[in-house]
Amino acid sequence: MHSSDVHLDHNAAERGQGDSTRNLALVLDAARAAAADLVLLAGDTFESNRQPPEFVDRVAAMLAGAHAPVVILPGNHDPLVPETLYRRMQAAGIDFLHILGLTHDEAVVFEHLDLEIWGRAHRDYSDMIPFEQVRSRSRRWHIAMGHGHYHPQPDRSVASRPSWLIGDAELAATQADYIALGHWNLAARVGGAAVCAHYSGSPDLAKSVNVVRLGAGGGVQVEAAPLPRWRQ
Repeated sequence: MHSSDVHLDHNAAERGQGDSTRNLALVLDAARAAAADLVLLAGDTFESNRQPPEFVDRVAAMLAGAHAPVVILPGNHDPLVPETLYRRMQAAGIDFLHILGLTHDEAVVFEHLDLEIWGRAHRDYSDMIPFEQVRSRSRRWHIAMGHGHYHPQPDRSVASRPSWLIGDAELAATQADYIALGHWNLAARVGGAAVCAHYSGSPDLAKSVNVVRLGAGGGVQVEAAPLPRWRQ
């Protein structure tokens, strides 16, 4: 199950947005209902690194209760700066919580699924290229994660800008069976028919998560599954 841009924030209620952890709960509930083997959170799980310890502990407890392993890719809102809140979550020693760039450098392997998931975490607030380097396939299934703005042919000759551009050529170069993207609030498929690259959108605006099925015959099926709150 693939989601992104949950933007967990202890101040959300003060802004009239309600309890932001509700969106994470919906994602985890949907993963449980779908019997998902893994949950992928492709960036901006938190609104910022400026969250009080008790709020981070509350989120950690929710993730600890997930029925499946969770893979988190830090994004532009919650990068792996020295004071990153993810270090507190790492210290909690939560089983099956994988934070790319922290608990694992760029990839985590799930041997029982013959699957490798890889991605380049945001490490600061400056510009970066999510798929600057390609990782060779090491398992039957190969999933890439990236957080940034898709543009078919990004112009990198201009001055650096904080949009973390992702282009068609970079998506194709991953040769991944599925590319889990974050940064856009609405769900979308990008990169052309030959590439299985999807934004999940944020739970509150897309009102769905992506359920990805890797078939025994090599096929990949992607379904935008409505979250319980938004089902009619």
